[in-house]
Amino acid sequence: MKKFAFIFRLNGASPAVPTAEQLAERLTWLSDLIDNQTVVDRGNTLTSTPARRIDAEGGIEEDVCDDYSFFISGYLVIQAQNIDQAVTIALSNPIYKVGGTIEVREVVQRP
Repeated sequence: MKKFAFIFRLNGASPAVPTAEQLAERLTWLSDLIDNQTVVDRGNTLTSTPARRIDAEGGIEEDVCDDYSFFISGYLVIQAQNIDQAVTIALSNPIYKVGGTIEVREVVQRP
């Protein structure tokens, strides 16, 4: 099995705090993955502010999430046979109902 990171992104129009119904849908989705032993790392939720971006010259930019139409709101690591299976799993997430997206990337295993 390979490991894949799900990088969750929300847009500026997405509610900062999910409704009780949205939270219940997300927890049901996550619980199903945990029950199926698909989740490797439950990850964390990330805030949109405060945020800073540091460039190659050492410049620091504040409130960088305001510059993007989508900001990273969290991540999760799952295991799957291949990226196609990981994408199928990601497609069942309720984030799409609020205009969010999921980036699926294979995790490189270091020796």
